[in-house]
Amino acid sequence: MTDVILFHHALGLTPGIEEFAATLRKAGHTVHTPDLFEGKTFATIDDGVGYAGEIGFGEIMDRARRAADGLPAGVVYLGFSLGVVAAQMLAQTRAGARGAVLCYSCVPYTEFGEAWPDGVPVQIHGMDADPYFADEGDLDAARELVASADNAELFVYSGDQHYFADSTLPSYRPEAAELLMSRVLEFLDANG
Repeated sequence: MTDVILFHHALGLTPGIEEFAATLRKAGHTVHTPDLFEGKTFATIDDGVGYAGEIGFGEIMDRARRAADGLPAGVVYLGFSLGVVAAQMLAQTRAGARGAVLCYSCVPYTEFGEAWPDGVPVQIHGMDADPYFADEGDLDAARELVASADNAELFVYSGDQHYFADSTLPSYRPEAAELLMSRVLEFLDANG
């Protein structure tokens, strides 16, 4: 099966992130969940992003790199929101990536190179009325990435929630979350 490194969102390594990873493990995948916040969790996105700003986004990316350094090259990088930046950066800059799954966010691929790497499949998931994904440029960046890459999919779900696949949060939307999970599992099976 597939080796996956899963990067958490701005609330930290929450029970919902652990539950998502456990579902992937039950399907036979090896999933690593580095804690980029070193044990801290937050109740709001603003608090988590504020903490990331305090320690520095460069430090967050360094922690992500160090977490990946101990893994074989052929992994799938999966990120949720803030964790997308780490997943996308590693998928684009670390040799041998098997793929990337970007949930709730996407940054312009030009942040990490001139083009999305050849032969690295990518899946992007977000809601059409999520103010973070739809209104802050992530959806546009996702469309540009998909248009530029040879194996890329963008899945846009109906709704306005950001963390819609985290079953432990009020933003959870079961139907969309189930569909996202089925698509991620298909992606991992196809790229393992």
